[in-house]
Amino acid sequence: MPKVTHEYMEARREQILDAARRCFLRDGFHSTSMQDLFAESGLSAGAVYRHFASKNEMITAIVEESMRDVLAMVHTVARNRPSRSIGALMADVLEIVKTKTSEQNIAGLSVLAWSESLRNPSLAEQFDDLMAQMRSALADVIREHQESGRLTREVSPEAIAATFMCILPGYILQLAMGDSKKLEGVPDSLRALWPDSTTP
Repeated sequence: MPKVTHEYMEARREQILDAARRCFLRDGFHSTSMQDLFAESGLSAGAVYRHFASKNEMITAIVEESMRDVLAMVHTVARNRPSRSIGALMADVLEIVKTKTSEQNIAGLSVLAWSESLRNPSLAEQFDDLMAQMRSALADVIREHQESGRLTREVSPEAIAATFMCILPGYILQLAMGDSKKLEGVPDSLRALWPDSTTP
């Protein structure tokens, strides 16, 4: 029997998840059956079950990938553009989310996943963990800006991070509802609301 490479297994896993994303966005989590997923992926039941034991495992994997993508965006923007204001950094994150939504509809998948987490305790726990990681990553960036004098120290980094975490889901929800044209001024508004500043 020929040896199955890691690259082959990863490609099959991504093929399954791509099919699951299409099914979930089209029919929702609960209306999508495993048979639908087999047909959409073009793979046998055995090939799918080799990677995922259940539909819930696929949902969890998709949610984790989507959230980690957003977390990676925050890290990438902060690392590559460290001298920019917090408002500009967050604006860049929103613009990347918008682009990713046009390519992969991560906004639609995020909203589906949030609603699913209300009835799925393990998914809710995973969401809480990933959201905590995002808040922590943002707080680290904010703290650096405060220490360099580019942002006021009057509010804690954690509170500012929590504020941005309130903005992001609202933006994602409206993208998922197809309101992208109405959101065109949001990134510029963030840049205006949180410009570069120095502590007196």
